[in-house]
Amino acid sequence: MQATLKKMVSFTGVGLHSGAQTRLEILPAPAGHGIVFRRTDLTPSVDIAARWHNVTPSKLCTLLDNGDGVTLSTVEHVMAALAGTGIHNAMITVDGPEVPILDGSAAPFVEAILQAGIRTQAARLRAIRVLRPVEVRDGEAFACLTPADHLEIDFQIDFVDAAIGHQEKRLDMANGAFLRELADSRTFCRRADVEMMRKNGLALGGTYMNAVVVDGAKVLSPGGLRHRDEAVRHKMLDAMGDLALAGSPLLARYTGHRAGHAMTNRLLRALFADPTAWEWEVCSDALETRLPGAGVASYARPAQSFQVAV
Repeated sequence: MQATLKKMVSFTGVGLHSGAQTRLEILPAPAGHGIVFRRTDLTPSVDIAARWHNVTPSKLCTLLDNGDGVTLSTVEHVMAALAGTGIHNAMITVDGPEVPILDGSAAPFVEAILQAGIRTQAARLRAIRVLRPVEVRDGEAFACLTPADHLEIDFQIDFVDAAIGHQEKRLDMANGAFLRELADSRTFCRRADVEMMRKNGLALGGTYMNAVVVDGAKVLSPGGLRHRDEAVRHKMLDAMGDLALAGSPLLARYTGHRAGHAMTNRLLRALFADPTAWEWEVCSDALETRLPGAGVASYARPAQSFQVAV
């Protein structure tokens, strides 16, 4: 069945790239509403549906655009949290141009959603079943969707910095795997890229407390890593949020190799451009148990952290 929150939750923080202080509220919404963002700092306020066709190319984040020049950036972490907790309907108000980054992961959103509670709605959920492979490429990078009976994410990354290096991970996202394995993994960047990003007007709100910064073999952020492979886990978190912009749960295996936000959006566009590649499926009780948010009731961040050579 479709689901929403039992009550509103709110967050205040800075945008990772804009540096702007913003307040975000996630409010319950009726069945069939979907996920919609509302820019409340504008007069009148402007709504942007959280859908793949409203994404416009941007650097280092997912940017929604209403088609008339109103944008909202860095929606991927809150979208991942909603998908991972099985929330299908919500109105999200933001009083600025960017979703607050908080600690750089989806964990604060997940914690607040589960504390507010999840309310099942009297309407069946529809899933999107992928029927045949769809792929997009850009040099050595690629992303593809292939048929599966539940959502799987398989990701590989390669970085020259020894603190990251080559990492790969594959997860069946059913039954709370997102919360257990991915939700607390933070966005990351190379120290060498920080100055370049800031010269281009990006990462203005970034700190060592809301992003993992690496320099060669060193992790510069206090406390080290939350997981030895936190970087690839965060890339999977991002993919989860970007795939949620399909508008319904996907029954597919997503494979990403050096893929990013723009490539995942290109993949969704390729999928929906081919009506033979997918179909709607009304979720049965059995299928519902294989969705990412099925049975999710509580969440505790893993306590471990890992130090990398300095």
